[in-house]
Amino acid sequence: MSHSPREPAKTEEPEIPVESLVLHATDNQVAQITLNRPEALNAITPDQRERIIHLLSAASADPAVRAVVVTGTGRGFCAGADLRGGTTAERLPGDVARTIRLGAQRLVAAVLDCEKPVIAAVNGTAAGLGAHLAFACDLVLAAESARFIEVFVRRALVPDGGGAYLLPRLLGPHRAKELMFFGDALSAPEAERLGLVNRVVPDEELAKTARDWAVRLATGPTRTLALTKQLVNASLDGDRAAAFAAESAAQEINMTTRDAQEGLRAFVERRSPEFRGR
Repeated sequence: MSHSPREPAKTEEPEIPVESLVLHATDNQVAQITLNRPEALNAITPDQRERIIHLLSAASADPAVRAVVVTGTGRGFCAGADLRGGTTAERLPGDVARTIRLGAQRLVAAVLDCEKPVIAAVNGTAAGLGAHLAFACDLVLAAESARFIEVFVRRALVPDGGGAYLLPRLLGPHRAKELMFFGDALSAPEAERLGLVNRVVPDEELAKTARDWAVRLATGPTRTLALTKQLVNASLDGDRAAAFAAESAAQEINMTTRDAQEGLRAFVERRSPEFRGR
């Protein structure tokens, strides 16, 4: 009796740990979060998204971290959410809204709510959710080769990740609609001209410039910066009375910090202050 040859066992490629796909390092009180899937232009998987959210939350709570830089490796900053692993199962009412609420919106909220200044160092293409990740940051540096694309309309999708919230506040409704309706790529210099980018630098200077800015922020009065960030973000959603009330409350809280007391003493003593982040 003959036997058919046994087929060789299929070997599955080992799964790459998420810690290798979203790198994290803290040095000189600056936390750097680096998206590291260059072959996919750093498109974000759900596991990567959760790690970024966790790292931002940890940075908020860690007194040893006083500034954050978000960047990518390769030719892309972030090409948006990785849709290739999406489910083909039938969707039930509420599924899409829940996915967006627990996914892209949580990621952008984690940046906006981070209690430390967050710098985006945009090294290449920032598309879809990747663009919104950058725009949610407090300061945006862009390499000359960077591009920003509201890619959703090209797929007949409504913008997610807070795009329709962020862009009108940064650009006004007409410019925001132009970018979202046409989905054209926006060069770094054009993004700077429109106010989406703080500064455009040569590609080879991006990392150094981001580092210099972050270190400068890390030596600043950390709680003061957190309260200022909160005030600015909240001012876009409320009326004057609410903004003035929030400003008064922030002033009351800030004046209890050691950095504020040090700043006043340094002014009186005519010397440079030494801020400790407390």
